[in-house]
Amino acid sequence: MLITAPCVVSLTWRLENAQGELIDELTEPVEFFFGGQDLLPTVEEALLEQSAGYEASLHLEPEQAFGEYDPQLVCFEERSLFPDETEPGMRFEGLPEGASTPDMPEEAIYTVTDVYPSHVVLDANHPLAGIALHLHLKVLDVREATADEVDAGSVGQPVFDFLHSAPPGTPLH
Repeated sequence: MLITAPCVVSLTWRLENAQGELIDELTEPVEFFFGGQDLLPTVEEALLEQSAGYEASLHLEPEQAFGEYDPQLVCFEERSLFPDETEPGMRFEGLPEGASTPDMPEEAIYTVTDVYPSHVVLDANHPLAGIALHLHLKVLDVREATADEVDAGSVGQPVFDFLHSAPPGTPLH
């Protein structure tokens, strides 16, 4: 079966930064909805009309992957608004109640980058924003999408999407 929208592809891959350092590796096949929200447009372009057994090595510039890093998406909030156990690397959906930073996206996932006695530094950029990537992928299988998958535009949670259904300010770990 050729890869055309909508369908489901099973992939393995190795994702590296431009220096060849490993970021993510799928050694067991994972299913992705082709023609929806699961894959980056550049990856879908490379897979279009291919079939099981296809392999590719893609170089993705930031604008083809997760965008350029935007320093405007970094903010500082009062330390008292966060749980005591807050530490760098934790992620929160939305800003906590009582946040005072104007013009920050309400629906964003914020990563804690630093914790100080008086404030916490939050970054709403995607963790891979501003990074050129190398993606080595292999198609293991292609199948028709189910009606539910077509309606959802996904077979589940996109791999690099950090949106979760937690209330704003809830730690996502």
